[in-house]
Amino acid sequence: MVGKEIKNDRGGIQVLSRAATILRILRDSQSGMSLGQIASKAGLPRSTVQRITGALVDERFVMNDPEGRGLRLGPELSAFAGASQYNIVEHCRLFLTELTQKTGETADLSVMRGVGMTFLDQVPGTHRLTTLSKVDEVFPLTTTANGRSCLAELPRDDARELIQAEWVRNGVGGDIEALCSQLDEISEAGLAYDLNEHFAGISAVGFAFRDWAGTLHAISVPMPTTRFADMKATVEAVLLETKRDVTRLISQ
Repeated sequence: MVGKEIKNDRGGIQVLSRAATILRILRDSQSGMSLGQIASKAGLPRSTVQRITGALVDERFVMNDPEGRGLRLGPELSAFAGASQYNIVEHCRLFLTELTQKTGETADLSVMRGVGMTFLDQVPGTHRLTTLSKVDEVFPLTTTANGRSCLAELPRDDARELIQAEWVRNGVGGDIEALCSQLDEISEAGLAYDLNEHFAGISAVGFAFRDWAGTLHAISVPMPTTRFADMKATVEAVLLETKRDVTRLISQ
């Protein structure tokens, strides 16, 4: 009897682990995926993926894409996201405040949500000329420091898909391989840059991190480009220090 219970426990843990893997795959894809695509990425039999996703659909953690593009994350996860959002804003507020105190520049916290970066919190800079964004404002992924830092954390195939989709939506083009090479550099250096690319006259530096649920966030420091050259080294050093502190917090 005891042996059977242990076996059942192990089986249950395995199912939970596989379900978590599938949810992470759907989260990182940011778009609908077929059962075959999920099975390939997860390294699981298609029948296993079908069984697990069926249960996740019943619980509304996964849903059928309304445009017929397979499966995607469901509405039930929004409730969890809302609870964790307050948590991450609360925990990062001190980091943003310290960033502004040490640099005099604005410090932002944003989350990668859907096809853009949504601002969650901000501490305004102390300079007379400073840069501000609204909470809940959405920025693109490909031309911003926070967006690029998050793209650099994704598997390159998923990043390419998001980049191409954004370019199509905005009616622009570019060298996708050059941008992916830039993402590799961001992964190695730990910081991403926006040099007058999203908005003329404003530059920014930022880094990405995953919260306890694995959701991608970014902390960034925007500033007028006229101050960027003078502030670059200071902002980089303080951001890398903040990144270490945030990573240490999330790992606890």
